Amino acid sequence: MVEGSPNGGVLDVIVVGGGATGLACARVLAKSSKKVALLERESRVGGNISTRCDGDWQTEIGPNTLIMKPPLYRLCKEMNLLNEAQSAGPMAQKRFVAMDGAPVALPTHPLRALNNALIGREGWSQIVREPFVKKSRDAEESLAGFVERRLGRRVLERMVDPFVSGVYAGDPHRLSAQAAMPRLVAIEQEYGSLIRGGLTRLWQSRRATPEMPAEWRGKLVSFPGGLERLAERLGEEIESHGGEIACQCEVSTLKKLDDGWEVTDRTGHVRRARELVLAVSAPVAIKLLAPLDEALTAPLSEITYPPVNAVALGFRREDVTHALDGFGVLIPSVERRRTLGALFSSTIFEGRAPNGHCLINAFIGGRRQPDTAEGSDAEQVQQVLYDLRDLLGIRGDPVWQQVNRWPQAIPQYELGHLERIARLDRALEQHNGLSLVGNWRDGIAVGDCLENGRLLGERLAAHCTAP
Repeated sequence: MVEGSPNGGVLDVIVVGGGATGLACARVLAKSSKKVALLERESRVGGNISTRCDGDWQTEIGPNTLIMKPPLYRLCKEMNLLNEAQSAGPMAQKRFVAMDGAPVALPTHPLRALNNALIGREGWSQIVREPFVKKSRDAEESLAGFVERRLGRRVLERMVDPFVSGVYAGDPHRLSAQAAMPRLVAIEQEYGSLIRGGLTRLWQSRRATPEMPAEWRGKLVSFPGGLERLAERLGEEIESHGGEIACQCEVSTLKKLDDGWEVTDRTGHVRRARELVLAVSAPVAIKLLAPLDEALTAPLSEITYPPVNAVALGFRREDVTHALDGFGVLIPSVERRRTLGALFSSTIFEGRAPNGHCLINAFIGGRRQPDTAEGSDAEQVQQVLYDLRDLLGIRGDPVWQQVNRWPQAIPQYELGHLERIARLDRALEQHNGLSLVGNWRDGIAVGDCLENGRLLGERLAAHCTAP
């Protein structure tokens, strides 16, 4: 069966992949009155954004929070979601890092940093010299090399290493500073110093701006029913503007036509469109593009996805002696533990655990120790408990637990990543009407994916005219 739009005819755009990027792209196209179909192989949209509820326990198995920045604020405002947004509790501003077997709070104010044990005398001896460190002339540098050159080994090991584990589940010695943290590199290039540039940008960010009210700036947000609400709302917007969403629709083959693209799903249904967007993971894109062009698949095949398991543990509050008065605890690799870190989910947002209980969401696996994600669910739980008992003063066993596995979790922006993306973009020039997007390029955060999807949708809408 050949299908175009729900109203017949050839579609303007087919978007394959219903994650944050694909949803944001399709929403813009639908609002621009383009004939668009979004195809998603799962039974729901959202991709990695997934909330699970079990009675009074509510946990995220992918991203846990959103950071409110102007693009996200505009999106939520346009979709009438601001009144639903749930702000993180005030204690969520506090972050802990494990040090010598105990959680130590990161400084939340420059004056408090002076005596912070994580930085120590060794760290400060390098930090005070940072404004005088010369810019790098290298085209690319590992994130570890960049941080150690400017801020020293102590800051790398005790602050940046655990941060990278928490965000990327990655290895700072493998990650590219230019690809993984381009804003940090840009500060060095513009100001010659991370400290001077950081303070300047902090002052600038606090000035009044018409883009977003000050009370929303930098807030951590979710929704009472979890982040999945954002994906649901994006889907509602697409359909309300005439777009099609087809879930449980796995694409089997792609065919390049003289005037567009033909997409066939597993049931044999065929759709045709002038433009095709693959908003999927690199491994999925490789499978779809392999019969088409090796120049497209080769760069994608070089992107690594380590496994990560999310281990959610619920306890009676009296069985955890730590106050859990923060966002969570990160565990540097020098601590020699297998768990990467844990979020204090019931502290960050209300409604995540039954009364008198607490919810801790831990993560295990990652680029450095992918083998730790292997083993049964019971083994995963026991490993996390072994790593966290002394850190958080856990005296009893969990009364509720859930293990969610991501065999291919977070794409790694490792050395050579920008060159890989450049090669891919050059190959794409030979395939008119094809766009490849996802969290494997231009930012892994949900906010980055939403914005990248929006920008692509606007570009396509500008030159894709329905008959």
